[in-house]
Amino acid sequence: MNERRFKMISHKYFIASFVSIIISFFSFSQSKIVAQAAVDRNKIVIGEPVQFSIQVTIPSGQPLHFFEIDTIPHFEFLKKEKVDTAVGNNTITLKQVFNITSFDSGHWVIPSFVLPGTKKVRSDSIGMDVGFAPFDRDKDYNDVKDIIEVNPEEPDNSWYWYAAGAALVFLILMIYLLTRKKPKTKVTVQPAVDPYVQAMKELQELQKENLPAKGEIKMYYSKLVDIFRLYVFHKKQLQSLQKTTDHLMVQMKSLNLNEERFNQLAQALRLSDFVKFAKYIPGDEDNRAAFEAIKKSIEEIEKIR
Repeated sequence: MNERRFKMISHKYFIASFVSIIISFFSFSQSKIVAQAAVDRNKIVIGEPVQFSIQVTIPSGQPLHFFEIDTIPHFEFLKKEKVDTAVGNNTITLKQVFNITSFDSGHWVIPSFVLPGTKKVRSDSIGMDVGFAPFDRDKDYNDVKDIIEVNPEEPDNSWYWYAAGAALVFLILMIYLLTRKKPKTKVTVQPAVDPYVQAMKELQELQKENLPAKGEIKMYYSKLVDIFRLYVFHKKQLQSLQKTTDHLMVQMKSLNLNEERFNQLAQALRLSDFVKFAKYIPGDEDNRAAFEAIKKSIEEIEKIR
């Protein structure tokens, strides 16, 4: 009787242990960052476009990073799509699609890319065969055509009259504009505001508002990014106001920021996009990190001459 009871207890313990291991394995797999890359075909003719996509799945609550792909050896970019965001069950998936082509024949490899902010998470490498269009033996050769002589047309000099008429009209208009009396206008000079001083003042006011604590997280990130965009527009004359985050980061490369600072800035700007479009709710640490990234970037840009 005792032996039978012992076997039943052992059997239950084994089942409980097995279920615990399965749950632990599933939880571990859910917390893992997964990167993937793919192409719609692995063999193309020289100059033929091919679609290359890369994505990363990040568990909720972990810092958001994405690949920064500017060049691929032996390939040229035809078009870059915006980074697409999809929110799943406790995960966020970021995906970007590129249209690329190659004018170098041979077997090339699209290399794997390391995810910024990590050391081991990288995409797959993909082999690509680039060749010439196949030769069709069944088609006839085209005969060489004889040279066709073309009689040159006599030049049309009537444009001289049009040019002389336009010059005369232009001369009369200039005389009129120079001789007419111009009304006196009262000019009011607006005091110039230093972009750096203005940005630091607005950052300080934003910090005092404490919008995340009031639940106004979108307003917080919108104001934070607007402060940065206005600063670089006035300070460095970058077209930053109407550009997407990806286009803005391309322009920012001309300022030669420190690589770590550049990556932190890119992460803060993309986090703002996620909050705005993906309804992502960042944590307090994310909010502080984004604020510091914007502030430190402005301070570093101010030192660049």
